[in-house]
Amino acid sequence: MPHIQLNQVSKSFKGVTIFENMNFTVEKGKIYGIIGPNGSGKSVLFKLICGFIFPDHGSVIVDGEELGTNKRFPNNFGIIIDRPGYIAGKTGFDNLKALALIRNKINDDKIKKTMKMVGLNPESTQKVKHYSLGMKQKLALAQAIMEDQQTLILDEPFNALDAESVENIRNLLRKFKQEGRTILLTSHNQEDIDILCDEVYRINHFKLEKVK
Repeated sequence: MPHIQLNQVSKSFKGVTIFENMNFTVEKGKIYGIIGPNGSGKSVLFKLICGFIFPDHGSVIVDGEELGTNKRFPNNFGIIIDRPGYIAGKTGFDNLKALALIRNKINDDKIKKTMKMVGLNPESTQKVKHYSLGMKQKLALAQAIMEDQQTLILDEPFNALDAESVENIRNLLRKFKQEGRTILLTSHNQEDIDILCDEVYRINHFKLEKVK
């Protein structure tokens, strides 16, 4: 059974067509790259897969269950879509702690370990409002992976990262793939796509066209 399946999905906003009778299948344990110009629908595709929005026609099925029927959101997804909002006057750790308390699956040590993995200092007293763009991106990555989410939906995960941080996150994503996790990502940098992705799809004429 496919992990994620989009069947004949159509979606438009204010009369502007984004997708029309689009099909897409995702298998577990692979890295998928989605490419296309700004405004082509990459973020819309990810929001459909995550249950944030629903198709006008067609279905989005995750592990055999259609989103929007009995199930609103898929289980065990780590997500970066648009820039996440944080509590500006709190530290990075305090922000992640607040998010972790929602499900109460992980302890402080796990949060700190994850912050170190992405290149943040968990002991820092610096408030998020004083974070650089790159630090905010690392915080977004930390929230997407800290609960060992098995499916990662990452819209521009390398945005604003320096070269060393990019290499670190690439290695993390490779490790996650080896562990059997499923990753969908977009990147404006073709090198990220070429190096990481098992399959690559371009948004073209309201559909997904396989290019690798």
